[in-house]
This record gives sequence, C-alpha cells and structure tokens, in this order.
Amino acid sequence: MTMTLDVPVIGILRGIEASFFKDVLRASFDAGLQAIEVTMNTENAAQIISSCRTFVPSGKLLGAGTVRNLDEAKKAADAGANFFVTPNTDVSVIEYALSHNIPVIAGAFTPTEVYNAWSAGADMVKVFPCGHFGPQYIKDLLGPFDTIPLVAVGGVTQSNIGEYFRAGVKAVGVSASLFGRVALENRNLEDLSQNVKKFVELCLKSITHVN
Repeated sequence: MTMTLDVPVIGILRGIEASFFKDVLRASFDAGLQAIEVTMNTENAAQIISSCRTFVPSGKLLGAGTVRNLDEAKKAADAGANFFVTPNTDVSVIEYALSHNIPVIAGAFTPTEVYNAWSAGADMVKVFPCGHFGPQYIKDLLGPFDTIPLVAVGGVTQSNIGEYFRAGVKAVGVSASLFGRVALENRNLEDLSQNVKKFVELCLKSITHVN
C-alpha cells in the first residue's frame, strides 16, 4: 500500500491526553487535515489509536509516529495504525511495515541514511530534524536523490512552508505550528480548528505555486 496525500501535511501529536484526542481528531479533519500521527512515546498511544479508528472518515489517515523499533511497530499495527512514521532508519521496522501492507515514512538525516531508508522500501523518507538546516538542505539532498520523496519535519512553520515545497519536499510533518501550542494547552478547539485550516490553506497554496 502506498501513501497518497492530497493534503501533504502530517499533524504530529505528542503527549496528548486520550480524553482530548478524539476532539482534536475530529476538529482537525473537519478543518481540512488529511493525516494525523500519534507518537508512540505518548502515554497509551496504542490505545488512543485503537479507540479512535472508527472516528476516522474515509480518505483520512490516523497513524503512529516515533515508531523507533520493531516492538513499537507491532503495537502500532495491532492498534490499527494506517501508517508509520519513524525518527530513525530501522530496516526491521520498514520490512515489517511492508510485510503488513502499512505505508512507512522512515526517518533519516544524512545522505547515507536517506538512501538506505529508501532502498529498504520506505514509501517516503522523513528528513529530521530540518530546523537547523532548513529548505536549502532539502535542495542539497534532492541533487543526487531527485527520485526520493522527502518529508520535512522539525522547524516547519507557516512562514517557511512555501520555501520547503519550493525546495522540493513532497510533504511536511508539523506539530505546534499546525495546531497552535496555546490552543492545545487550553483545549481550545475553535482556535485549533482555525490554526489547522490556515496551515492547510498555506500548504495547498504553496503546492499550487510550485506546480
């Protein structure tokens, strides 16, 4: 199974309480977001994914992020995650995902890691962390690796999302800059929804300008 993102923004939720997640999920999807990941180092992450599977509309995706090893991959799969995102290149996780028909965005940073993740069968390669190097680093990687779909994670904001897509990324992964840190802390779904809507609009606008 390949992962197709019409809205190439993956919402990253880490440390969110289970009681609040369902509301965030609904508000974010209603605001136009297509994919959300719950990081596996969130308390009760697998249970959150499992309990919210039925609330994911057709065409939307609920995945597991920070899948660092095979044990976490198995827990995420058992919970029904639609996709995996890893912070590192672990070939056993990629192979497990492939064998279970689960799309995987594998984490990498150096050119060697990017190539190894792609060669192992990752659907996309997550370049992490991007914050200190920015869009130029994406451009540099795409020089030799022009056929590898890269996802920028770490340091992507409303102000630079256009630069990342112009640099050549196929998607971005975003947390606080997408949902709004204050909105998450205060459980303000109205503000959260507006933040997501604005970010998605900026993303789609950026894609249109690139194409």
